Amino acid sequence: MGSVSAYPADLEPGRAWPLGAHWDGEGVNFTLYSANAQRVELCLFDGDSIETLALPRCTDEVWH
Repeated sequence: MGSVSAYPADLEPGRAWPLGAHWDGEGVNFTLYSANAQRVELCLFDGDSIETLALPRCTDEVWH
């Protein structure tokens, strides 16, 4: 039997601030500054699985 992922298939855009990873009471908002990135991927992992998800939006060089 395969494992079922606890991670979403897609990420919501979230907010461009504050930078870093911040719990908002319902989920975590991830932000990363990069002046040159064309894509940013978030890697979520635990002892059994790894998920890589592209951050869906960039606002003023901040990926979220």
